[in-house]
Amino acid sequence: MTGRQGEEDQKIAFITGAASGIGRATAELFAAQGWWIGAADRNAGGLEELRDALGKERCRPWHLDVTDKAAYDGVIAELAEETGGRLDLLYNNAGVGAAGFFEDIPIEESLKVIDINLIGVINGIYAALPLLKATPNSLCFTTSSSAATYGAPNLAVYAATKFAVKGLTEALAVELSRCDVRVADVLPGVIDTAIFVDSPVFVEGRRQPTEGLLATAAGAAATEGPWRLVPPSMVAEAVWRCYEGDTRMHWYVPDEIEDIDKAKSASPEAMRDTRIAMLRAASGGLPKEP
Repeated sequence: MTGRQGEEDQKIAFITGAASGIGRATAELFAAQGWWIGAADRNAGGLEELRDALGKERCRPWHLDVTDKAAYDGVIAELAEETGGRLDLLYNNAGVGAAGFFEDIPIEESLKVIDINLIGVINGIYAALPLLKATPNSLCFTTSSSAATYGAPNLAVYAATKFAVKGLTEALAVELSRCDVRVADVLPGVIDTAIFVDSPVFVEGRRQPTEGLLATAAGAAATEGPWRLVPPSMVAEAVWRCYEGDTRMHWYVPDEIEDIDKAKSASPEAMRDTRIAMLRAASGGLPKEP
């Protein structure tokens, strides 16, 4: 090991999207519990702020585009050197969104969402799996979304990536049990993070100002119920409880999000019709198809 001699018993987390929001909150919580944090993000400035906050002895940042498989492999190789080939937690958290009707979002933007939210997750699991297998009771954890309870209108491709993450979690939870690697995900609702201003909004193919739909969503969030605005620390606490031994595979933050998942499972058509009614109300009534 290069920087952690004498720390053989210290647990290791590698977190993508660690520079802000959920990733940063998780890094802070685990570091406070004595963990060493490998922090990855495209936001170099945010990573430096995190390292300064946690201390150089407790955090090493990596500037990483999770869609770049070769770069990801290189980072994990460096992580392995730093930790002696151990990794207790891989947290695939990096993600982006793009909002608007499906045909209004340029395909290039939709492909970015797929590359980061799904391909980036797959890249990370492929790269880190040897370390997870070498570490007893390790956890592979991923951020899905409440958009994976029922396909969210205006977020169709985003929802598709999060459904894919949910399905990947379920499959790998079975497969990797043979290797003593646990697998779980979290389906957050309205979390107070930068995604509201960072995700582009498109109307008729044109990108809207950041003060559009997503930028104002946090301010318009409910004060109670499943769509209330909650802090990223609530997601971090779910990751912690999962590592500590809670066997839930899908974590809902807040808990009421699970009710939506159950209602959809009971009747996808009823959920569809409810969402159509909501869309019509929001649009002042949609024209019927000829």
